Amino acid sequence: MNPASSPSNQSEQNQPLQARREFLKQLTLAAAALLLASHGQVSLAASNPASPGTQIPRRKLGRHDITVSSLCLGGHALGLASDEDAQKIVDHALDLGLDFFDNAWDYHSGRSEELMGRCIRGKRDRVFIMTKVCTHDSGGKKEAMTMLEESLRRLGTDHLDLWQVHALATQAQVKKAFAPGGVIEALDEARQQGKIRFTGFTGHTEPDVHLAMLSHGYAFDACQLPISAIEVHSDAFVRRVLPELIKQNIAPLAMKTLGGNAKPIRDRILTVREGIGYGLSLPVATVVSGITSLDQLKENAAIATAFMPFTASELAALEERCKDANESQKYEPYRKWASYRDGDAAQAAALA
Repeated sequence: MNPASSPSNQSEQNQPLQARREFLKQLTLAAAALLLASHGQVSLAASNPASPGTQIPRRKLGRHDITVSSLCLGGHALGLASDEDAQKIVDHALDLGLDFFDNAWDYHSGRSEELMGRCIRGKRDRVFIMTKVCTHDSGGKKEAMTMLEESLRRLGTDHLDLWQVHALATQAQVKKAFAPGGVIEALDEARQQGKIRFTGFTGHTEPDVHLAMLSHGYAFDACQLPISAIEVHSDAFVRRVLPELIKQNIAPLAMKTLGGNAKPIRDRILTVREGIGYGLSLPVATVVSGITSLDQLKENAAIATAFMPFTASELAALEERCKDANESQKYEPYRKWASYRDGDAAQAAALA
């Protein structure tokens, strides 16, 4: 008998596959539990509801007893729309029950926050606003507090629902964030002042950076990370970071489900439904969706509204189909974040 084909060796060869299947099973079960936990929670949007059956489902925000829409409106993409189109997108999103709005201090040099602020004027109580502080390598608490005041002014509000440390990419940035006078102190002070409700951090280059942030035991409320059927084959946030977030009861916010630039969709690697559905099938609080037109909003909202969790076998099949796309290294441009460290802000924004 060929030793390579012996029962014992076949068992050893199958162990990674079995472990992967068990991992997917646990994530699917966790996602189902999260969905069940969301039923019966009070909506944040106390406003004109759409017709029955057309509202985007809601999910718990981590350990907290509030819910947010399972689809989140991406602020960077919104900043690419015209003022008129952005207003239509925001109004229709709220009508559909999409009330989780993303943004960042540096998106389009502040235009994204200013545009969103105009679009939600008179509707602030209907929106869960998330924006991000962009201290990166150069700033700490003082700079962060200045950015906070600018974000509040642009968005036309006296408080943020979620304030996140944006685009952490290096271990040095993690060390600086937790050092005396670092941005973590700004999170604490802003919450004490009532200017923010919840805290979090984001990044999309190195899972080890996320894990380093989480190792400090800080009680973050949310964390934004790449999640896709393509990304799972790399040094995966899905495999390494997502379980730790669940363990710490921190709300995972999925991003880059369509590759960050929709190239996997254009190249027919996967469909929009598969990309969004993959993210929603895992235990995340929401999927951040880059939307620049009313048609895109309607398509993505319809997918979220009709969503049914993928089975473990469906998830595995989709991942297998996307394996070659990961190996080609063409479909994760957001992993190339050196531009931020090199000071190329325009390129960094394009990859956000």
